Amino acid sequence: MKIHKGDNVMMLTGKDRGKTGKILVTIPQDEKVVVEGLNLMKRHTRARKQGQKGQIISKERPVHAASVALVCPSCGKTTRIGFKVESDAKTRICKKCKNEVK
Repeated sequence: MKIHKGDNVMMLTGKDRGKTGKILVTIPQDEKVVVEGLNLMKRHTRARKQGQKGQIISKERPVHAASVALVCPSCGKTTRIGFKVESDAKTRICKKCKNEVK
């Protein structure tokens, strides 16, 4: 996968289309990512101890990596990612502004 943990991304599909967030977790074997504050699901939890109340918790669910696009830190636009290899160092570059990404 070309996007990594900590990257800022924009959702391209679904109910959160157009919103941005930071990647919290990547799941390479399933090609999925978890984005902070996006693709929320409500989880009803039961009271476990005496006197404790049940509650509804919102948590982020994984989304396919193709449903997000990287927001370039230098130009601020959504972009695809390319690679540049120089002296045995492989770096990610923005396809629009050709600057190095992180």
